[in-house]
Parts: sequence; C-alpha cells; structure tokens
Amino acid sequence: MLHKEYGRTGKILGAIGCGGMRLPHPENPEEGIAILHAARRAGINYFDTAPYYCDDRSEAIFGEALRTMPPAPLPLYVSSKCSRPEAAEFRRGLERSLERLGLARIDFFHIWCVMDPADWRSRVDGGALAAALKAKEEGLIGHVCVSTHMTGPEIERMLADHPEIEGVTLGTCAINFPYRLQGVQAARRLGRGVVAMNPLGGGLIPQHPDAFDFIRGPDDPDVVTAALRFLVSDPAITTALVGFSSVAHVEAAVRAVESFEPYGPEHLENLRARIQQDFNEMCTGCGYCLPCPQGIPIPRYMDVHNLMQLGASADEIRGRLKYHWDMTPAQAAECVECGQCEARCTQHLPIIDRLKKVAAFRM
Repeated sequence: MLHKEYGRTGKILGAIGCGGMRLPHPENPEEGIAILHAARRAGINYFDTAPYYCDDRSEAIFGEALRTMPPAPLPLYVSSKCSRPEAAEFRRGLERSLERLGLARIDFFHIWCVMDPADWRSRVDGGALAAALKAKEEGLIGHVCVSTHMTGPEIERMLADHPEIEGVTLGTCAINFPYRLQGVQAARRLGRGVVAMNPLGGGLIPQHPDAFDFIRGPDDPDVVTAALRFLVSDPAITTALVGFSSVAHVEAAVRAVESFEPYGPEHLENLRARIQQDFNEMCTGCGYCLPCPQGIPIPRYMDVHNLMQLGASADEIRGRLKYHWDMTPAQAAECVECGQCEARCTQHLPIIDRLKKVAAFRM
C-alpha cells in the first residue's frame, strides 16, 4: 500500500484509512472487530472513530479490537473526536474517549464537525482549542486536528490563523472536490496533514456506478477503484478514510492502491478537468454561485439535490441534510430568485428551481 507523511508530524500513514462509522450490527461487536483486524492485517494503520458512531458503540468496539489487534510492521494510530465548544465539556469528551478506547493517549484528536467560521470561532472562544492543546501538553493527545465541513477558503483561513492545528479531516471526493480544493492545497502548502472523509461520496459512487462511470480510467476496473486512486494521487491528501462494513470492503479498498503509482500532476489536472466537464448535470460544489444575498448555503443544498437526481431514498436525503450538513430544507425557501447564483454558475445549472425542489422536501 502507498504510505505518506501526515503533514510535518513525522507520522507515516497508509493511503487508505479505516473509518469506524459504518461497522455492521454494532450490538454484536465481533463482526466489527473482525473488520478492524482485517484492516490491520491488510496494512492499514490509521483507525478513525468517534462518539455516536454506530449507535454510540464504535469507540467501545475499537477498544475491544485494539486489545487483540494483530501485529503489523507499521505503528497503529487512532483518531477520535469531540464536538463540544466548551473547554470543560471538551475535556470530559476526551477522557470518555480515552476510557472507551482503553488508551492513555489518542494519536489524532479532532475538534469535531466544524460547520462554518462562526462555529469555529465558538470552539476558540469556548475553550475547546485551548483544552485540546493543554491535553496535548499532558500527553493525552498526540496531534490536535480539526474535522470540518467548511468551504476551501474557510479551511485555508482557519489553518493560516492557527499553526497549532496539525491536520484536518474534510469531505472530498471525485464528485465534489472543487468545494474544498483550496483548503486541501492550503494544507499542503502550510505543512498540515489531510484525511479525506467520504471518499466515495458517502456511498453515492458505489451505489450508482453507471452514473459515475465517467470517473473511471482505462486501467480502473470499477468506480470505487477510480475514486480512491483519484484522491490518493493528490500529494496534498495523506489518507482516504473509508468506512468499512465488511471484510470484502477492506480488501477492495486496499486492492485499489496496491502496486499503484500515483498519477502525475498533469494527469491529475486533466482528470479533474474531465470530471468537471462530464459531471455537468449535478453540482460539483465549486462555490462560484456564492455569496448569496440571502445567505443561503447554495452548494450544500445542491449537494442534497444531487442525491435527489440520483433517485436517493427519502431517508438518505434526510440523513444528508441532518447528519452531514446539520440543516433543514427551510433556508432553501428563502431564495428571492434574484438570479445572481445562476449568472455565476460555471455549469449553468437551474439553481433556483433546484432550491425550490429541496425546499419542498419534508423532513
């Protein structure tokens, strides 16, 4: 498997990481433990979990798996998170994670689910960042990181303003990379590690292989392989974090990057251009439609509309709104049809009509 250094930390991570959000049947931990052990045997050494994953059982399953983890050549690194902005609550969250994982230190601990600059400011003013840095001084955290859904420019500003942040976990994939590309590139320039969550578009890519077949190159056997190779070829991205729900998923992800030479810069740029050209019916999340005079987060709603175009179920759409973006359809209805977004859209999408469709969705 490919391996890369995480920012300037000196830590070497596999190009594929193991996400703990999709472990099957969390009430029966043996199956999840078997998946985590299979990931370790396959050469994966970055294991990411969090409170509330898998009915709030993911950290406990990780803890059990870590106690019996098979040996492997590279060190194993554990990541977890806390979303509380207040220093005392953040500290309690960290201590709870340490207890459930059975660890004296968590290698990569994230200030979790930062949605926008105001949310980030609440983590600074509320003391979460200071609490994380203090815990690092005490040896309870190896590296202080941020997990965020902010835009690329917002991520760049956060990293530039806070050199103490050593890395970032963000959502990026072959179908929405423009939305955070500036942040990814800034992280590399500033020497920070990048873990790409949702590398398969939250399951969209494997669930709709025909719709996304255009991302596949001549040497890619399937769209999953193509999507992972696209990300791990980016020198700015340390690890693509895949949520595994079976041992077969582990094997497929690792196989995608075995004996694979990352694409060169020219090929990668050509691939990005082709994706943006071919992905012309769904929003790529470039953000050129912004700012909206009404403050509507248009790319986020267009991401939800992408699901609608693909025929996603109502539950999938609700989940995207609630758990990924932490919003409801209501703000989409605030559109006054000024048309500024459509005039700026490089894809010439009917944004106004799409906002109406999302606004009409019933949670």
